[in-house]
Amino acid sequence: MKKEELPKTIPIFPLSNFIIFPKTTVPLNIFEPRYIDMINDSMKSNKLIGMIQPKKTNNAEAVPKLHDVGCLGKITSFRETEDNRFLIEIKGLIRFQNIKEINTENKYRTLEVGFSKFYDDLSGKKEDLKFTDLKLIFKDLKTLFERRGFIINWSALEKQSLDETINALAMASPFSLEEKQVLLEAENLDIRKDKISQILETYTFDNFENTTIQ
Repeated sequence: MKKEELPKTIPIFPLSNFIIFPKTTVPLNIFEPRYIDMINDSMKSNKLIGMIQPKKTNNAEAVPKLHDVGCLGKITSFRETEDNRFLIEIKGLIRFQNIKEINTENKYRTLEVGFSKFYDDLSGKKEDLKFTDLKLIFKDLKTLFERRGFIINWSALEKQSLDETINALAMASPFSLEEKQVLLEAENLDIRKDKISQILETYTFDNFENTTIQ
């Protein structure tokens, strides 16, 4: 997608515990009526929706405020089930800045967004990183994954681009929502890689198994 084709307003899916990065593809199971409407409307237009995390709130009745940065995704696969759910896949395209919420007649939420800070997400330029550096940096992440039952196939990851690899690992990692939001907002791949390394340094113990990851 070219930057001049980017929309000024987008429907958004404010999903907790879920985050996507550019150049990653994720499946979604859509069953809430308002999001069924959103996907229907999106499929009739540009197939674009925004994924953004709501901020934590203690007020269950309030409409949750949203983080400042999310990721625009394009629906790349769509299937309707017999019980009227939508099974879709979304590919992350480019991060966006949340400018303000737009009032509409729709049941789902809509944002005015800006992309100028994140145009590099659309480029195919290669970062000056080697996979051997990545493997060294993610040694502890690999251990953390495997203690949770994930097996990382490093030889398969070597066949992907570095940005795909780093973003996929960041998205699937057992980090907190706040930590993943920090990774999403990292300016570029090199900074994201360093942020992951910094976060890992705080994981002296595997919180999920209560055993050291060293």
